[in-house]
Amino acid sequence: MTDIDVAEENKRRFLDAFGRFAAGEVEVLREILREDFLSHSPGAPAGRDAWIEFIVNSPIATAQLDLQHVIADDQFVVAHYTLIPAEGPSEAVVDIWRFEDGLIVEHWDVSRPLPS
Repeated sequence: MTDIDVAEENKRRFLDAFGRFAAGEVEVLREILREDFLSHSPGAPAGRDAWIEFIVNSPIATAQLDLQHVIADDQFVVAHYTLIPAEGPSEAVVDIWRFEDGLIVEHWDVSRPLPS
């Protein structure tokens, strides 16, 4: 498989998981995250199960996610989206997901509130 094929497959897997998660299917995270998953976000726990629990109990679990851009290469998928929570200001978010053998193994993010 070429790097372009791997990039397209990672992007496809990400888009499928993002769409399912945005529709409320939290269990998709168990399918796409490797068990030893590591998030580099401040305050986020290490490990897939702990991170999923963290996300389920955060505002993102009930927010509307409006995907703007997705960029992929053979290791990384970068997503830019608007997070629209049930309460509070909307945020612009950029997530960086590192894939290995079809699963996400690492995550970084940055977000900032959008002007009202």
